[in-house]
Amino acid sequence: MQYELRTQVIEPQRKTFTHLVKRYGDRPASRYEEGTIDVQAKENFHYRPLWDPQHELYDETLSAFRLTDPYSFTDPRQYYYAPYVSSRAAMAEAMAATLDYLDSRDLLSRLPEGWATLVGELLVPLRHYESGAQMVCSDVTRFGFGTTITQCAGYAAFDRIGNAQSLSRLGIALGGGTAELLTQAKTRWVEDAPLQGLRRFVEELFLEKDWGRALVRLDVTDRLVYALFHGHLDDAAIESGAGAYSLVAQHFATWFKDQRKWLDGLYKAWAADPATGSANAALLASTTTEALEEALRAVRPVALRVDELVASGAVAALEATADGIREAVRAAGPDTATAPTAPTA
Repeated sequence: MQYELRTQVIEPQRKTFTHLVKRYGDRPASRYEEGTIDVQAKENFHYRPLWDPQHELYDETLSAFRLTDPYSFTDPRQYYYAPYVSSRAAMAEAMAATLDYLDSRDLLSRLPEGWATLVGELLVPLRHYESGAQMVCSDVTRFGFGTTITQCAGYAAFDRIGNAQSLSRLGIALGGGTAELLTQAKTRWVEDAPLQGLRRFVEELFLEKDWGRALVRLDVTDRLVYALFHGHLDDAAIESGAGAYSLVAQHFATWFKDQRKWLDGLYKAWAADPATGSANAALLASTTTEALEEALRAVRPVALRVDELVASGAVAALEATADGIREAVRAAGPDTATAPTAPTA
């Protein structure tokens, strides 16, 4: 008896969900689209929040930044749960491998004079900056409108906790396996004069009711902080023989480059909106300009302390980064269809 094997293709009765067919046509949808598009709750709410009865539980008017269609913005990275977790697992493993290498070669204790102090006095306390950024991103996740936006903010919130944990591991490694530097870092964050402007700026972000403005203000501060610690000081460390610092900084710079992708995409979507683009672009420019001056006042004392410790030209580098942001705002203008792109660390 002979058997003949044949391939039989069974066409699915439906290629995707009805709401995606209405939006994109009758075609197979990606996992990202199926898990993200048109998921935002818009109706059938039981009651308004008792603490804010002027707004619905999920309300698009909670920010002055508005999109006619919230899903005109999509994450350029196309992150949903699985690819996000895979990406961040790889980042975490790479960071762990670097810290293990530094520990095995005892490189942190062999940092040049001033660099070990800089790490313990300024870099490790930034774990509290990252923790504050996580709270801001969580606020955007809760009050933002449009799943493509709130999903990105949620992932960013997890990232900020991961960054804080990485800085904590660095502090433990520099402290010889003890939590002594972490305890000192908390005290420094609360009491040291160079860090008080930055701490105040972050804590005042908690009070910002407009989630869009809070997101932009945090982003402006990130541009300064990451360009300083993981851009400028990365280069300075290599030139000063502090290679251990550079090995750590590369991981944060890599994360920040990834973070910028969705933020720049959101800014462009805001500015390109057919109905609200002009207002969004003007608000983006004014918010960025206002936040930049405040953030500069907050970060400048940190840069001054960096120069006291390692004389790397940190203040000049900080001002150059700020000038780049100002120029990007001027080049974009409030009435154009493009938004200012931040210089990366």
